Amino acid sequence: MALRDLQKERLKKLKNIERLRINPYPSYAKPSRIGIDRARKLMGKKVVVAGRLRSLRPHGKITFANVEDATGKIQLLFRQDSLKGEKYDLLPNFDIGDFLQVSGNVIRTQAGEITVDVLDFTLLTKSLRPLPSSWYGLDDVEERVRLRYVDLIINPEVKRVFEIRHKTIRLIREFMQDKGFVEVETPTLQPIYGGATAKPFTTHHNALGIKLYLRIADELYLKRLIVGGYEKVFEICKDFRNEGIDRQHNPEFTMIEFYWAYADYNDLIPFTEEFVSLIVKEVHGKYEIEYQGTKINFKPPFKRITFTDLVKQTCGIDLNQCQTEEELLKAMKEKKIKLDLKGVVGYGPLCDELYKKVARHTLIQPTHVLDYPADMKPLAKTRTDNPRISESLQLLCFGFELTNSYSELNDPIDQKRKWMEQMKLAKRGLEEHQVLDEDYIRALEYGMPPTAGWAIGIDRFVALLTNQHTIKDVILFPTLRPERKGKKT
Repeated sequence: MALRDLQKERLKKLKNIERLRINPYPSYAKPSRIGIDRARKLMGKKVVVAGRLRSLRPHGKITFANVEDATGKIQLLFRQDSLKGEKYDLLPNFDIGDFLQVSGNVIRTQAGEITVDVLDFTLLTKSLRPLPSSWYGLDDVEERVRLRYVDLIINPEVKRVFEIRHKTIRLIREFMQDKGFVEVETPTLQPIYGGATAKPFTTHHNALGIKLYLRIADELYLKRLIVGGYEKVFEICKDFRNEGIDRQHNPEFTMIEFYWAYADYNDLIPFTEEFVSLIVKEVHGKYEIEYQGTKINFKPPFKRITFTDLVKQTCGIDLNQCQTEEELLKAMKEKKIKLDLKGVVGYGPLCDELYKKVARHTLIQPTHVLDYPADMKPLAKTRTDNPRISESLQLLCFGFELTNSYSELNDPIDQKRKWMEQMKLAKRGLEEHQVLDEDYIRALEYGMPPTAGWAIGIDRFVALLTNQHTIKDVILFPTLRPERKGKKT
């Protein structure tokens, strides 16, 4: 039967129910309702349970059904001689997907199935669309994500993914609070976007008559709090970047960032290892997990390699010998390395593109990549022994950049100089660049103690923890292209 015909049949049943003066959408269920998981343990007791009808199997004067709530599933037995009045005759008007509340005694059938022998029932919600099944389903990944509410109904493993996401975020909060960090909130709408290298979403505030940006990062506001006297702060928040969509990127994503006064990037290595390994073990009960068919071991310590050594190891270019944009372009040409350099201008952005092309994907096991070129990290301090190198590191795993961290630049004069350099590159055509934030410079002029900062993309981390190929599968409602006309199901 076609979908349209199935919907017509359900609408017909709805009218039947309304003709009997039964409200198909009552306001509430009885307060005596208990979870199905608990009801299954109350053999011989009278219970009241409610949930979605998942199967309906009539056999003359008896009907078997299954109903499911958030805690589990239980079989129902409707018997004509047990129900009051003509209630049994209502059952043909019910469909899989409807919500029912039933009361009855918990028994075990001859087949050994724990069952509620129904004495009374109430329709809570009439479902007007049939649920997909194995022959009428959501095979298209994008369609499955678009109809996430249906995906959650028919795919229990999807709920499991989001249960792990919830647990991961809870563990992150507990870890940070145990380490003495204070959770704070900073603006989502910002007059100047900053804290990362990305294109922002722009909006307009009518009352103030000003342009505002959805934040691309919360870094600069968190560091203002360090200036203000906080020594350990963190935020779990949504960030927004007007960029392409792929398996590792969504325009709206969840991050945790923290800032820690009187620390540097060397302190972040053991901190990161403890953080990541603890959460992996809490979620999986062990340090080794499988991701996309590969075993990954998160038992610390993790491997370490410098950015320069990694690039040299993977493509043969020694960045110590290529210290300008021109020298690096020449070396890439000699090595026959071809990159899409549209919108890429300057030594730092060129190093970044080279690294993404030849090196990042080679790191499968958890690896700290340290000491990025200073031109790649405008917000980081440079090393005192080598001003061309920043005190920075990232944790890489299976080609994912899990964390990004560095010793924070707290010299207002140097910070302003670096931002001015970024804006010069923008005039030359650099597409993604950082901008000057005069108020942040003013904050630094009041003095910020030595500080280390760190961020992790929660979506990528959860994708790794749950063995999901794309972060779309760990975001309940990821950004999608508009639905095509006539495509609605």
